Amino acid sequence: MEFLRLIHGYQFNNAFALLFPTPYALATLVLLIWSVAPALKGRVGPGFMVWLRLTWVLTLLPGVTGVIMALGGAKVPSATDVGGGLSKYNYPADPSRDWEHWMYAAFCLLSLCVLEVLVRGRLIEHRLGLRFLPVVTLFLYGCAYMVGRVAVFPGSTPGT
Repeated sequence: MEFLRLIHGYQFNNAFALLFPTPYALATLVLLIWSVAPALKGRVGPGFMVWLRLTWVLTLLPGVTGVIMALGGAKVPSATDVGGGLSKYNYPADPSRDWEHWMYAAFCLLSLCVLEVLVRGRLIEHRLGLRFLPVVTLFLYGCAYMVGRVAVFPGSTPGT
């Protein structure tokens, strides 16, 4: 179980953690910056597709380990009281953050599915769909950032 926690909960411990707290958030930030070029050019290069696949891997790896841990009864650290009403990170424990963590993770998966549809041009004309890439990747980055933030910090109603 500790190995799963290590894989699932890896975070950066430096000044850049305010911009991207996890490797997943970093990958989505790079994808956001990279998505501007296909939106302007009207075509997707192979490098973007490789990075999109890497982002899928970085989504599914913590996702699968998170589901396994949840089936074992674990909750997000900000929702778990380790004693004295505090979480692992010495903030007030907030049990409502557990469902928020799941919600943002689901939004990440949904965003990646929408990206696949836009890149492949199946439901919407390809050039038109590529113009929406920066918007969808911005949403993906925001959700990926919030997945890490919700795991650490309490919400507005700690202790409920």
